[in-house]
Amino acid sequence: MKKTIMIILAAALLLALTACGGREILETEPTAGTVPVQTEPTETEAAGEKTFGQLLLASYKEKLAANPDMSALELAEAVVTDPAVLFDGTAMEIEPGFLTGFGDLEITGFSEGAMFGPYIGTIPFVGYVFRLPDGADEAAFVSMLKDNANPRWNICTEAEETVVETVDGTVFFLMCPRSAEG
Repeated sequence: MKKTIMIILAAALLLALTACGGREILETEPTAGTVPVQTEPTETEAAGEKTFGQLLLASYKEKLAANPDMSALELAEAVVTDPAVLFDGTAMEIEPGFLTGFGDLEITGFSEGAMFGPYIGTIPFVGYVFRLPDGADEAAFVSMLKDNANPRWNICTEAEETVVETVDGTVFFLMCPRSAEG
């Protein structure tokens, strides 16, 4: 009996170690308004279709254009409940400080913020909506986010795409898989 348990535990350990294996990655050129990080090319992109992050960015822009007075939390909730999102997710208000996906950097400089993501922490997906105060340096804020984003913030998962864009004083930030099936 002990021998059987030891074999099962050894097999489980072996599977856990191989699940964290890396993949070869390629640099891609950024497209206007979005900032992809190191990623693998997909058949979807070769066919000219939008990535998961680009679909959610388009949805965000549509919702913001329809109602520019939505709070950061309302915008985050609208994104995470988009039909393209194939997992159960949630959104919550955030305050300046240490945020998931940015390591040891405190994210500050926003007047209102919300985080959105899946209930299950092993999905490589985390997003934010930031409202910046009037007169804020949007380019510097976006640069801070891009420079400090860590697509491998979660053990054994890695986001394949990072999308960042400012629209009328709001910043959309997302690290996610390249496809909804992720």
